[in-house]
Amino acid sequence: MKTKNVSGTGKMNKIMAGYHMLMILSQVDGYFAPEEGRVIIKYLHDTFPFRLNLDHEAGVLGNLQPKDYHVHFVTCMNDFYEDSTEEERIHFLDFAAQLVGADHQVTPEENQYLAELFDAWDSGHAE
Repeated sequence: MKTKNVSGTGKMNKIMAGYHMLMILSQVDGYFAPEEGRVIIKYLHDTFPFRLNLDHEAGVLGNLQPKDYHVHFVTCMNDFYEDSTEEERIHFLDFAAQLVGADHQVTPEENQYLAELFDAWDSGHAE
C-alpha cells in the first residue's frame, strides 16, 4: 500500500529511507538507547558511499509526531523496496533486527514495526 510521504519531500532513495526506518524503530518505544545509535551509524557507514550531512533528515524526523511514525515508516518501507534488490533488503532487515535488539529489550511497538517490515518484504510483496 502506497502512502503519502509525511515529510512532503517525495520519494526517498533507499539509503535515506532505510535511515528513516531505523530512526523510527529506535523511537517507537519512547527511548533512544546509545546501542541503537551505534547500529544506525554502522548502517550509514556500510551503505552510504560518501560523507553526508544529516541535518535535513534530522529535521524531517524531528518534526514527526509519534502518531505519524507508522505512516512515514510505511512510506519509507515502500520507497526502499522499490529501489532495492532482495539482497539489499535482507541486509537491511539484519540492521533492523540488530537495532531492535540492541538495548536487549524488544517492546511490543518495536516488534510490531519489525514484523510489518518482514511481512511486507516477503516473497509475496505486491508492487
